[in-house]
Amino acid sequence: MKNLVLIGMPGSGKTAVGKSVAKQLMVSFVDIDTEIEKGYGKITEIFKKGEPFFRDIETAVTKKIAAGCGRVVATGGGVVLREENMAYLKKNGVVFFLDRPLDDLVAGTEIEDRPLLKQGAERLRELYEARYGLYRKYADVVIDGSKSFGDVVAAVTKRWEEVR
Repeated sequence: MKNLVLIGMPGSGKTAVGKSVAKQLMVSFVDIDTEIEKGYGKITEIFKKGEPFFRDIETAVTKKIAAGCGRVVATGGGVVLREENMAYLKKNGVVFFLDRPLDDLVAGTEIEDRPLLKQGAERLRELYEARYGLYRKYADVVIDGSKSFGDVVAAVTKRWEEVR
């Protein structure tokens, strides 16, 4: 069985939705950012060495995680910035984009542990504009993230049953 891979902006719900979907499907869940922190330390500290340094680590961890199968994988918001990351993830997975509207992201995203969002809402808007096209490009399935949490989980689960 392939992996169910969740992509989207920071604050789109990849981790929370992923955990819930994995529980419903009775499969394991893995969060790439959590795996990065297990192996390399806090992401906020890694970013102090520069974004390229972080992205290299992210790519190495993504490659390792993507090689597994039959689980739900939550990615970091910037995983789409490197085509090789998406090639790894798509080789053994179906990519779901949690498309949460920008206004919802601005209103509901905690920024203290998100290094690229320290500059606030304007930075989130910039990232959204830079990444949105990439999320759409790489998505096999687009999920409307403006719905309630339960509706998003149900939509992911339903579509997974159709496409896996």
